[in-house]
Amino acid sequence: MSNTFKLTAIAVSLGLAGIAGSAMADINVGITLCATGPGAALGIPERNTVALLPTAIGGEKINYIVLDDGTDATMASKNARKLVSENNVDILIGSSSVPPAMAVAEVATETRTPQLSLSPIDLAGDKNTWVFRSPQHNMVMAQALADHMKAANVKTLGFIGFSDGYGESWLKEMTKAAEAAGIKMSVVERFNRTDTSVTGQALKLASARPDAILVAASGTPSALPQLALLERGFKGQVYQTHGTATKEYIRVGGKAVDGTILPAGPVIVAGQLPDSHPSKKVGIDYSRQYEEKYGQGSLSSFGAHMYDAYLLFASAVPVALKKAKPGTPEFRQALRDALETNREVVGTHGVFNMNANDHFGHDARARVLVRVEKGDWKLVSDK
Repeated sequence: MSNTFKLTAIAVSLGLAGIAGSAMADINVGITLCATGPGAALGIPERNTVALLPTAIGGEKINYIVLDDGTDATMASKNARKLVSENNVDILIGSSSVPPAMAVAEVATETRTPQLSLSPIDLAGDKNTWVFRSPQHNMVMAQALADHMKAANVKTLGFIGFSDGYGESWLKEMTKAAEAAGIKMSVVERFNRTDTSVTGQALKLASARPDAILVAASGTPSALPQLALLERGFKGQVYQTHGTATKEYIRVGGKAVDGTILPAGPVIVAGQLPDSHPSKKVGIDYSRQYEEKYGQGSLSSFGAHMYDAYLLFASAVPVALKKAKPGTPEFRQALRDALETNREVVGTHGVFNMNANDHFGHDARARVLVRVEKGDWKLVSDK
């Protein structure tokens, strides 16, 4: 199977009627995803979502060029450079998990190409200038967990997370949120995305007997520590992060993960949201489109991150077109500026309000608490 999946936009006659003579250059969107490797549970629904995206914005034809980076940072960097140098893309989207997304960010910054990351990467200072994110910041999600833990009278918390940027970011944010809630982080363990056993870490965690344990991982590897903890007799509450909000995690974990609580974007329980929630309608619409094409129960919050990246991009394009022609440095700059200044962009995962100091743009509307119940997601709270 080729590692390149290319979608070339086809002009829709109704959408382009009457403007053929005035059309500008095509807008090229370069996408690199974890369609294979440890992050495939994230990248596959994101790739699937590209097929649902409109092929024109503001009368301009959109070309989506999608590459697979295999959840490998080196390949993601090569993909990003290829997309910029050979495909002359106006924007980069991806990647699905933290290490490859960080690699793309280096290329985005170097080439002054706006990036919409599908992973909640943390970057310092000027490295944020060209990089925006569609997923929620870990801080927003950690606060929801701390609130739930405090209400449940959790006093001690164990932690096991990826030994990379995702795990370390969650450790930092959860430690702060837990301490503010009067909860002690009692034991900390780490594991690699490609590990097949975490027996040693699970023994240390179970022996410490914390009231609850947080697993900070993403995709199907999230199930590995949880299953190991249960095998070692851990009886406390297990929490996961929004990186685990995929049905593949439930499939791998089976009945053993019933009762798990995690923060997630509103889209995975869109039908359970109150009518007042701003993301209910767009979440239901996206869910319907996705499941009509890929089957009942196939919805993933990660595909919705791709859809939100498109919504952010689509809101910025009309603004950028007033200033420059696609395919130029000026258009890329205009896209970047528009992404940073657009307000109240309603997505499946909440409402975006980016600014110069915040390239995530989410508030509490971007999170819900859910529980795994009988193989599905059950809304616990929309706060």
